[in-house]
Amino acid sequence: MDQLNPQDAQFLYMESSDNLTHVTSIVILDPTSVPGGKTVRFKDILAHVEGRVHMNPLFRRRLVRVPLELDFPYWVDDEHFDLEHHVHHGRLPDPGDWRQFCIHMARYHSRPLNMHRPLWEMFVVEGLDNIGWLPKGSYAIATKIHHAAVDGSSIVKFFSALADIDNKGTPAVPLDTAPLRRSPEPSLLDMGVRAAWHTIRSPIGIVDGIMRSAPTLYRSAQKALTSQSEEKHPVPETRFNCPATPHKVFDATAFPLADLKAVRKAVPGSTINDVVLAVCGGALRHYLQHHDELPEEPLIAWVPINSRRGGTADQHTPGNDITSMTAPIFTNIEDPVERLQCVHEATQRSKEATAGVSARLMTDLSKHVPAATQVAAGRLVLRTGLAARMCNLFISNVPGPQQPLFMNGARQVATYGMAPLSDGMGLFIATPSYDGQMSFSVTSTRQALPDIRFFVTCIEKAMAELREVSPLAA
Repeated sequence: MDQLNPQDAQFLYMESSDNLTHVTSIVILDPTSVPGGKTVRFKDILAHVEGRVHMNPLFRRRLVRVPLELDFPYWVDDEHFDLEHHVHHGRLPDPGDWRQFCIHMARYHSRPLNMHRPLWEMFVVEGLDNIGWLPKGSYAIATKIHHAAVDGSSIVKFFSALADIDNKGTPAVPLDTAPLRRSPEPSLLDMGVRAAWHTIRSPIGIVDGIMRSAPTLYRSAQKALTSQSEEKHPVPETRFNCPATPHKVFDATAFPLADLKAVRKAVPGSTINDVVLAVCGGALRHYLQHHDELPEEPLIAWVPINSRRGGTADQHTPGNDITSMTAPIFTNIEDPVERLQCVHEATQRSKEATAGVSARLMTDLSKHVPAATQVAAGRLVLRTGLAARMCNLFISNVPGPQQPLFMNGARQVATYGMAPLSDGMGLFIATPSYDGQMSFSVTSTRQALPDIRFFVTCIEKAMAELREVSPLAA
């Protein structure tokens, strides 16, 4: 039996009608690369997906929840699986421009998944006819997946099952490598016995986890006691620390990955992720200054970190295996290089702290917290707006494949991402990279970000400022 881990289940327990916890991945495909100039039809896309669903068990598994939430839910085979209930088709209204596309994607992301079927669906969108940088006939595929089923790493694996490495249909992953795995539905008796066992062993597991990590905890405590003078950054109150609303907004821009690599040379030792945070800090500085809302304190970002171990088995585990850090993005610093330097130093300290009280320890301990307790905790977080006291926004950097990918012979030319928000955190900036490009994809609400297009121009301005002072520009 395949049971959700506690981290997966948290995304179910924290979901509300205004705060849906699924992710939406958007790819744009150029059909001019299709051999012989053939037209890609909707039925061709359906056939392609049907030929790949065996590659990942997520495609055919639905969720079964334990009565009274006495234990974590199970993944079971959907005996009524019907692909046509998961892959839909539509067309942009006139004029078919970028603004219409963003509105369409935001509305799609705002609608809930059917929780009685496998927790994913696709939306094929035609009519992208007035987006200047796209050839005529280009189309998009937006794929919505519940966060209980995937994290950033496992979502890349999900899409690799659908991708080809050329326009001839050569799969990115050989189609005969997927092991046959069945997930029968457990009986009420099975669920009851397992729930009782998990409840009994949870205190033992917590104590065992703490004892095994005692040396790490001791070193972390010593470090904390000797660093009391270290600068602390309070979380300022901003327009983004508001309750989540059901009406989401989306927009995006993209830059060459080579530009971000050049910019990081301005501060030796800095990473691509540091550059991303510095760009976001600059963008928010420009945006909040424009609205006369820039706080004196730097904004704080919540940054997910992939905590999968290097082993093959761990890399291919579905679901979530992530931790996170909070980091100031120094919206209070005008000079872009100084901001990048401060971001780099802050992320180094955050990473050391994360490694000290190992986030792996927190993950291990959460495995032993009973499901009913996590349900109560999730609802408490929603009601109290705890997220607003911890940070101002999410920033997630998920590296993707750097070679061209295809589907039905059409070349993928762009990728974007939308993610769940939280009460108290109404801004998510996702930065997926693909084939030498990195997109800055912005998800927010109409209340928090009514002028999202202006905010995207602020991102472009912040990136331009860093380009100007990079060694490449010199």
